[in-house]
Amino acid sequence: MEFLVEFEIEVPDGTPESEVSDRKRAEAVAAARLVEDGHLVRVWTRHVPSEGTTVLGLYRAEGETELDRLLGALPLFEWMNVTVTPLGPHPNDPANPPATPAVMTDRLPAPRLTPVYRLEAALGEPLDVGETAHGRRRIVPLAGGTFTGPELSGTLVPGASADWQTILPDGTALGDIRYTLRTDSGDLLYVQSRGVRHGPAAVLARLGRGEDVNAGEYTFRTSTQIETAARDLDWLNKGVFIAVAARAAAGVIYDTYLVE
Repeated sequence: MEFLVEFEIEVPDGTPESEVSDRKRAEAVAAARLVEDGHLVRVWTRHVPSEGTTVLGLYRAEGETELDRLLGALPLFEWMNVTVTPLGPHPNDPANPPATPAVMTDRLPAPRLTPVYRLEAALGEPLDVGETAHGRRRIVPLAGGTFTGPELSGTLVPGASADWQTILPDGTALGDIRYTLRTDSGDLLYVQSRGVRHGPAAVLARLGRGEDVNAGEYTFRTSTQIETAARDLDWLNKGVFIAVAARAAAGVIYDTYLVE
């Protein structure tokens, strides 16, 4: 729903100027957040000779309850006289011409990331397949390691885990990462990831030489699927996961998140 909101601000007598300034700065920050979240669409001022200047805002909210919550959180709210006018659609609204198919106006929920586990894995000796039509192929064994998380922990199963890499001419690494985890309760997780590691040429060269490089100097991300036969972990089969990764001299780290 959309609402036209009119504000008149009355600063209580005797309020220190410092408090007024602080609240106005906080109000600007709060307004920017409302814009970012899609609640505040437009803002105008309206000057009435006998009454002074008021502020008009066009807001979007699920309903009056959500609008009340949004307005009540504003730093200047207790100094405001607020008039709210709910707005409805009109058949002649140029923003919605009859010939245009109906458009979904409900805001979709923003994704949230929930940590699932951190895997710290040691690397074995890589097998360099060589230059192929698709790039330089390498197979890098994941030789062992442990993972921990809020609900899961255990070990990586060596011999059933590796990264089938393709190295492009600019040093970018494309990963086909498949590894097996055993939880502390004995359940097995089969993990498949498609990843990319890229960055400045000098940084990638340092990684290629096996140096320790700060993870903030390059990008290493994966999209991940997890399979398991454990019934109490069936939520893993249905989840969408991503990972933020880092390459160390003798190992690799994957921070895996559930996208909700």
